[in-house]
Amino acid sequence: MANKIPRVAVREQDAKLRATNFEEVCYGYNEEEALLEASRCLNCKNPRCVPACPVGIQIPKFIERLLAGDKSGAAAVIGEDSSLPSICGRVCPQESQCEGSCILGIKGEPVAIGKLERFVGDWQLENGRPAPQITKNGHKVAIVGSGPSGLACASDLAKMGYEVTIFEALHEAGGVLVYGIPEFRLPKERVVKQEIESVIALGVKIETDVVVGRTITIDSLLDEEGFDAVFIGSGAGLPRFMGIEGENLNGVLSANEFLTRANLMHAYDEEYDTPIYVGRKVVVVGGGNVAMDAVRTAKRLGAEATIVYRRSEKELPARVEEVHHAKEEGIEFKMLTNPTAILGDEKGWVRAINCIAMELGEPDESGRRSPVEVAGSDFEIECDVVIMALGTSPNPLIASTTAALETNRRGCIVADEWGATSREGVFAGGDTVTGAATVILAMGAGRKAAKAIDEYIKSK
Repeated sequence: MANKIPRVAVREQDAKLRATNFEEVCYGYNEEEALLEASRCLNCKNPRCVPACPVGIQIPKFIERLLAGDKSGAAAVIGEDSSLPSICGRVCPQESQCEGSCILGIKGEPVAIGKLERFVGDWQLENGRPAPQITKNGHKVAIVGSGPSGLACASDLAKMGYEVTIFEALHEAGGVLVYGIPEFRLPKERVVKQEIESVIALGVKIETDVVVGRTITIDSLLDEEGFDAVFIGSGAGLPRFMGIEGENLNGVLSANEFLTRANLMHAYDEEYDTPIYVGRKVVVVGGGNVAMDAVRTAKRLGAEATIVYRRSEKELPARVEEVHHAKEEGIEFKMLTNPTAILGDEKGWVRAINCIAMELGEPDESGRRSPVEVAGSDFEIECDVVIMALGTSPNPLIASTTAALETNRRGCIVADEWGATSREGVFAGGDTVTGAATVILAMGAGRKAAKAIDEYIKSK
């Protein structure tokens, strides 16, 4: 029976060694391992994994092609619904989506769908994709932002025949894929840039160093540049802070700034003149995936690195895999701990962070138990740098420079389930609508918006 075969373990770089370098942690499957893991799939007639995938990949179908030795066919199946398989195979939270719904997971281990997707995606990057056959329809669509939602929307629209131009504020395309996720989780040259090249191969144009809201506006794209519609996929890059004493000290920064310097500006590479200060001891405040990325990056840059989180480990929002890897690499976790102030020295630099112990009370709106301070439990943690990884919100620039574009109290653009906004011809999706979320959810929003844009333009 296929479900009696144990899940094939994935090979990884040794923890002590990888904590000193930025090479990829997970090696992925070789062909023999991929085929053995693929043989575990039951090929269900009514697969629960497919509706659990935000972009709707026909998972049993691609696994069946892979098992038959048809890697090109497997890639084609994935390509019907996802333009970034090598990326999604690495960073998607499969455990709470496709794999979390796999029937084998009820009594055992689910099929390693993400690792199989990565295997197929990487094979395609090495062997090339077939040249697309596209007939242009004479209509133009502008995309704001080259992150996951923008790339997904652009890919689908290009396949429909639209002339698509992506406007990116930074000097390199990819959004959070290049500035947010560390090299050791998502290689930039070998994976991200090649995946973006496959989008460009569809005829998509990408213009970098264009700040929408300053260089150009949404209104000018529609009224002067001849675009029939605009999709806003600019993400959520505005960091949040706690508002506690000492946040203006030297050595306090957001995870966004820290990771952008390390990733996009290659601060981890000695050949680049963009140093990043980590001191001897770094404290990262937060418990999500961004916090794990920041603390593991700090560790690799030579600091003693600690996570401070106000709830227990059970409530950590980060992926279990990322927490496991962080612990293996020597990251210290101080749970049920909340900062109350950041303490500085006479020169204005961080010297410590003052914290208070917490205990869990009743569940809050999210269903997690609310942390409550334990009176009289204050203590200090010595550190040189404090990194705040407390979530992000959309930059207000686009909304503030676009007529009749509605936002909510969190600064997110208001859009319906298909991405339509209050401004005719303007659609939005991903983090700029939902707030910070996952790569695959942003891609799903981009794909839905592409369908809505197509219907909108055809109805004009």
